[in-house]
Amino acid sequence: MPLSFGVTVLPDPPYTRFVELVQLAESHGFEHGWTYDSHVLWQESFPLLTLAAQATTKLKLGHCVTNPGTREPTVLASGYATLHDISNGRMAMGIGRGDSAVRYIGDKPVRVAEFERRCRMIKDFMNGRPVEWNEKELQLKWVRPELPEIPMWVAGYGPKALAVAGRVGDGVIIQLADPVIIQWIMDTARRAAEEAGRDPSELKCIVSAPTYISDDIADGREQVRWFPAMVSNHVMDLVERYGYDSEIPHELTEFVRVRKFYDYDEHSRVGAKHGEFVTDEICDRFCVLGSTALATAKLKELEEIGVDQFNIYLMTEGQESTLAAYGESIIPQFASVTA
Repeated sequence: MPLSFGVTVLPDPPYTRFVELVQLAESHGFEHGWTYDSHVLWQESFPLLTLAAQATTKLKLGHCVTNPGTREPTVLASGYATLHDISNGRMAMGIGRGDSAVRYIGDKPVRVAEFERRCRMIKDFMNGRPVEWNEKELQLKWVRPELPEIPMWVAGYGPKALAVAGRVGDGVIIQLADPVIIQWIMDTARRAAEEAGRDPSELKCIVSAPTYISDDIADGREQVRWFPAMVSNHVMDLVERYGYDSEIPHELTEFVRVRKFYDYDEHSRVGAKHGEFVTDEICDRFCVLGSTALATAKLKELEEIGVDQFNIYLMTEGQESTLAAYGESIIPQFASVTA
């Protein structure tokens, strides 16, 4: 399958801007419209997804990512099933253990074993299958059986979270565009899928990262320095658990040695102070930067190693021009050849 394209738009006020960008993405040939789920830093995302479902016709929609910590699992599943009805079968769930949504309110990410238990239930429950939860038999009896299944894509970096993606998920969400790390992540998740008796080749790979299309690479790097700093939050957790010398590739862990701090008030913001430690080389490896030709070459490389979707984190300046550059010059180069 050729590489498909998604875009993640922050649920930032004004909400009308979110709807406008999602509609624009659809008109430029993007297939997925995603948003964050961090209800204090930004607006509550479920009403925004409802508006997006009504403002678009083809775009698949969902969170990149939600979590079963701030969202009670049966409520989360019902929310998705309801949006699946409203959108006529266009929902896809991205889910993780919780980062800014939980940490910002003084809570912690959901522990891995509990995360797996909740994901298993949510996947069945939102798709209309009966579940047992809190010693109760539950079912969303109003789910329309003719609608396609809502896929669940699991975000993670460490071996334990990736094993959950392999055992439970329909795919893996990877927040960085470094081919070496992507291959290690997918191998780890696919191994767990195989051990669980699932077909490892069925596991989709969604790569999420910012992009900046310009001949001025220095300017592009300044636009995205916040992103590897955001990734470093997750890497710090891994280093704490596994140390610097483990099965986790050095390409992922080394860059956080010089990290000093992280300020969630500047989460996913261009110019965030906590991004100052990030080198140009890391910007280039983790993101998709440069001219149309350079960006296309990197995306072709990602396609070759089996990436199914490139999801743009649209938290940079010039949002319209980014969507236009992809819609006019890049996406057509990946379109499936029709007879």
